[in-house]
Amino acid sequence: MGKKNKIPGPKEMPEATTPNPDRYDASKIQVLKGLEAVRRRPAMYIGDISIRGLHHLIFEVVDNGIDEALAGHCDHINVIIDKDIVEVEDNGRGIPTDLHPTQKKSALEVVMTMLHAGGKFDDKVYRISGGLHGVGVSAVNALCEFLKVEVYREGKIFFQSYKQGIPDDKVKITGKNTRTGTKIIFKPDTEIFTKVEFNKTIVSQRLRELSFLNQGLKIDLEDRNSGLKERYLSTGGLVDMIKYLDSSRQRLHKPIHFIQTVNDIDVEIAMEYNESYLENIFTFANTINTHEGGTHLVGFKSALTRTLNDYARRHNQLKDDLAFTGEDTREGLTAVVSIKIKNPQFEGQTKTRLGNAEAKGAVESLMNEKLSSFMEENPRYTSIIIGKVMGAAKSRMAARKARELTRRKSLLDSDTLPGKLADCSSTNPDESEIFVVEGDSAGGSAKQGRDRRFQAILPLRGKILNVEKSGLTKILSNTEIRTLISAIGCGIGEDDFDVSKTRYKKIVIMTDADVDGAHIRTLLLTFFFRFMQELIDAGFIYIAQPPLYRIRHNRQESYLYSDDELQKLIKGKDHTKFDVQRYKGLGEMNPQQLWQTTMDPEKRMLKKVAMEDAAEASKLFSLLMGDEVEPRRKFIEENARYVENLDV
Repeated sequence: MGKKNKIPGPKEMPEATTPNPDRYDASKIQVLKGLEAVRRRPAMYIGDISIRGLHHLIFEVVDNGIDEALAGHCDHINVIIDKDIVEVEDNGRGIPTDLHPTQKKSALEVVMTMLHAGGKFDDKVYRISGGLHGVGVSAVNALCEFLKVEVYREGKIFFQSYKQGIPDDKVKITGKNTRTGTKIIFKPDTEIFTKVEFNKTIVSQRLRELSFLNQGLKIDLEDRNSGLKERYLSTGGLVDMIKYLDSSRQRLHKPIHFIQTVNDIDVEIAMEYNESYLENIFTFANTINTHEGGTHLVGFKSALTRTLNDYARRHNQLKDDLAFTGEDTREGLTAVVSIKIKNPQFEGQTKTRLGNAEAKGAVESLMNEKLSSFMEENPRYTSIIIGKVMGAAKSRMAARKARELTRRKSLLDSDTLPGKLADCSSTNPDESEIFVVEGDSAGGSAKQGRDRRFQAILPLRGKILNVEKSGLTKILSNTEIRTLISAIGCGIGEDDFDVSKTRYKKIVIMTDADVDGAHIRTLLLTFFFRFMQELIDAGFIYIAQPPLYRIRHNRQESYLYSDDELQKLIKGKDHTKFDVQRYKGLGEMNPQQLWQTTMDPEKRMLKKVAMEDAAEASKLFSLLMGDEVEPRRKFIEENARYVENLDV
C-alpha cells in the first residue's frame, strides 16, 4: 500500500522564519485593530480627504438625527460651525448608554468606536434609515483630532470624549437633564485632511435639502465664521423643493404631487413643467441623494412616458404610428422622486445608485395610477403638459434632421475630425488631453507650445451659444458647439451620448483672465453640465490656471497666479526695481511661456470641475444663464459684496 499523506498536527507545523522583505508570507498579513483601518484608508469610508470628505463628516453626524426623525422621535437638529470645530445636536431618543450584552461596555462607546455597530441593522429600531452600513459616526470619530459626545436620556447626562477615535475614559454621568437627544462636538484631524475649512454654502445646501425631504423637521445652522444664521423648515415637503428649484424659471403650472405607500415602500413624487428645454430630475432613497439614479428613477421615467402616450392616444392627439419618446416627455420637466424603503441596496458606501428591483415597481405603479387620474381630472393643466411635450417631439424631429445634415457634413462623425482641431498623436484616451482655447491667437501659441504626443488644441472663435436658453435644434446649428462635440467624440443627447467614446480623459478649458474669458468659461461649463454631465461626473473636465503676472527682478523671471502672491513678493522690497506685467490674454504669452506656465504637466495648475449638489447646481445655472432677469438681479445684489477680483 502506498504511504498516506499525513496532515501535520500543531507541533509539526513549520516554524516561523526570519521575514524576507521580498517574500509574500504570513509576516505580510496585517491585522488592523479598532478604527485603525479608517485612519489608514479614510477615502474608503468618506469618499476622499479633501473638501467633499471633510463635509461628509458633518453629514454623517447629521444623518443620525435624520434617522431619528424618520423614526418619529426627532423634530429639531441644530448645527454650529465655529472655526474648525462642529457641533451637531438633535432631540431624538439619545444613543443608548447601558451595558452592551456581548461587548461588556457602554453601548455608547460601542457605537462610537466600533465599525458596523448600531441600531440600524434591526428594522424594529429603525424601519427606515439612510446609514445602513453602520460605519458613519465611528468613522467620523476615527478621523477627528478630538470628539466629545453628550447623551441626554433617562433624566441624566452621559459623557465620553475621544482622541483619534480612542476613548479618554469610560462613559460618565456628568449631570441631570429632563430632555432627550445627542450632542456631538468634533474637530477634524489635520493629519488626515488636506485642509480643514468648512464651506457654509455646501452645508446649507444639504441641510435645506434635508428639510424638504423631512417635512416639518426644523434644522438650524449657525456658521460663526461668517455670521450666518438660518433655519430650514419645510411645511410643503417636495412641493416646496420643486418651487425652490424652479424659482428662476417660468413655470407652466402648479406642482403635481403624489404620496402613497406601495408594497411597504413610501413613495413621494413632485413634478412640474417649465418653459425651459432642460430636464431636471432628482432622486432620493431614505433621504440619501442618489445622484446616479437607480431603479426608482427607471420606474418614474418609464411610467411618465407610458402615461403621456396613453392619454394622447385616447384623446386622438397622437397618430397610431407616432409616439412620444422619453426625451420628449422630460423636456422642461423638474421632478423630485423620494422613496423610503427597508433594506435599501446602495452601490457602495457613497450611496449614489439604488439597486432595489421592488422600488421600480412601486414608483411605476404610483405614477401610472395617480398621473392618469390627475390628467383626466385636470384638463387645463393636461392641455399645457401635452402641448409642451408635443412641442418637444416636433423639435426632436427637427433636431434629428439637423443631426443627419451635420453627419452628412461630417461634423458629428467622430471618425472625421474638424479642421480647426490640432490633434495629438496618441489615440489612448487615458493619456490624451484637449485644450479648448479662447481665440485663434492663443490657439496658435498653444499649438506651437504643446507636447504633440498627448496634447490636442481646439481654438474656439468668440462666445459659444448659451445652451440654457436654446433648444437642441439651435444648439446643433451652432458651428462652435458642433466642432466641440465632434472633437470630444462621445456624441450628444440620450440616444447618441456614450461617455466611453470620449477621445480625451482631460478636457481643459483655457480662457483669458478677464471678464470675457470668465464668460466663455461659464458658457462652456453650462454646455457640459446640461448636455455632457457624465464628463463632469467622471472627472474629465478641468480649468486651466494661467498666470496673472510675470515678474522680472535682478535678472530673474517668475510667474504669479494671484494678487496675494504678488503682494507677498513685493512686500518690503524696492518697487522701482520691479518689472511687473499683468497678463489679461493668453495671446500675450509666447509658445514657450504658455507651455511653462499653463500646459506643462510638471508645473501647471489645473482645477478639476466637480459637482457637490446637482439640484443646487441646476438651480444656479438656470438663475445665472436663464431668461428670468429679476432673480438674477437679486442674486447679484445679494452677492456683490463677496466679489474679490473685479475686472473693469
